[in-house]
Amino acid sequence: MTDITEQPTGEGKVFCAAVLDARSRKIVGWPIDSKRDSTLVVNALDMALRVRKPAPGGIVHADHGVQFTSLAFIQKIRSAGLLPSFGTVGDALDNAMMESFWSLMQIELLNRKKWRTRIELANAIFEYIEVFCNRKRRHSSLGYQTPADFDFALSRQLNSA
Repeated sequence: MTDITEQPTGEGKVFCAAVLDARSRKIVGWPIDSKRDSTLVVNALDMALRVRKPAPGGIVHADHGVQFTSLAFIQKIRSAGLLPSFGTVGDALDNAMMESFWSLMQIELLNRKKWRTRIELANAIFEYIEVFCNRKRRHSSLGYQTPADFDFALSRQLNSA
């Protein structure tokens, strides 16, 4: 699943596109930029593909934003052997996992202070995602494991089979 959020700083807006692995709840792609364009979402998918190396046939779900329906993004999905999926227009529930992630990030990080610079915010987002969300936050859907612990347990299970 993928989506974009924006946050103001003293230097202007910062945009973050994130890719969430629905199985592990891990954020596997999350580039940050000062522009909200197709390059941002292609970079998010590139990052996710490097981290996950998904098998052909996987699904990349997004909303109908112009960045996600761009030719560059669709071509990137298809060249990886994946399938694009877009929810229905105006349906807030079809991307609920991503919206839940953004909501928690807004409450736990973004709303807590005024961000002076883009670099300050980018560093905070890095720490929030890589240190807290992926390695410390436990998920009831994962049996109260962290995404990193879930991934480790899954890889051990697959390697022993």
